[in-house]
Amino acid sequence: MTIGVALNATGPENQIDASVRLAKEAALAGLRSAWFGQTFGADSPQLAAIVGREVPQLHVGTSAIPVFGRHPLPVAGQALTAQAATHGRYHLGLALGTKLLTETGFGLPFERPIARLREFLTAIRQLTETGAADFHGELLTATTPIPARVPGADAGVPLLVAAMGPQALRATGELADGTLPYLAGPRALGEHIVPAVTAAARAAGRPAPRIVALVHGVVTDDVDAVRKKVTEQLAFYEQIPSYARVIELSGGQRAGDVSVIGDEETVAAEVRRYRDAGATEVVFAGTEVAGDADRLRTWRLLGELADRPTG
Repeated sequence: MTIGVALNATGPENQIDASVRLAKEAALAGLRSAWFGQTFGADSPQLAAIVGREVPQLHVGTSAIPVFGRHPLPVAGQALTAQAATHGRYHLGLALGTKLLTETGFGLPFERPIARLREFLTAIRQLTETGAADFHGELLTATTPIPARVPGADAGVPLLVAAMGPQALRATGELADGTLPYLAGPRALGEHIVPAVTAAARAAGRPAPRIVALVHGVVTDDVDAVRKKVTEQLAFYEQIPSYARVIELSGGQRAGDVSVIGDEETVAAEVRRYRDAGATEVVFAGTEVAGDADRLRTWRLLGELADRPTG
């Protein structure tokens, strides 16, 4: 099972320089991939391209770019550029986004999100696989009167979706290569997410999907204080219906309840639970919450787990 980390350079240092430095530390610890979230700040495909070129030991990915406020043509260009820069080690994560950020930030109505996701995936698959598109949907049009190829980019950038609800999982299984659930504990993963996306992929005649579980967690001795801090930091997600639902399906009430916080033995056991629930890859986020010492301690453990047999 592949194990990676989500990098979030939030200090006063130049974010690009800090991300490269953190990625080098992650690679030295034995981690296999580095992922970058998309907010209103740094452009995650550019960040992934730079880091992936500077740290060739790592696969890199975005988790995840909302489909509202974007168009498949420029996103495909970003993805193909990152794929060429990293010589085939880039993974594109997409998301529905949220009503709050879509309507407040972009001034766009958050309407028909599943239909938009389906059209976006269909168009961007054409673009990333062939460098051309001729797609005319209800919500999106993507055509290429001139070529949209990026020489050096491998055909077929892996497409993943941060899907957790039934309709989004169905679309993901049918049209993407896998899913990127966040704050979904092993119970929600094994009982709801994995069966739904796998069944949809099978019905569509597609290969078994990748299940890249994004886990918020850290190795620390100060469990109570860190969990309190994490619960406060993640409270925003509890306002979002899809996250609230998956937290409940995981057996939690607060977002902090599904975070993995404890000593090495505790965290290793939880990683095994994710694997047993169907995760093909585990990516730890929020490892910086308890400071550099615990972050490096967490990365060392995850690097060791990445080297162990999965059987």
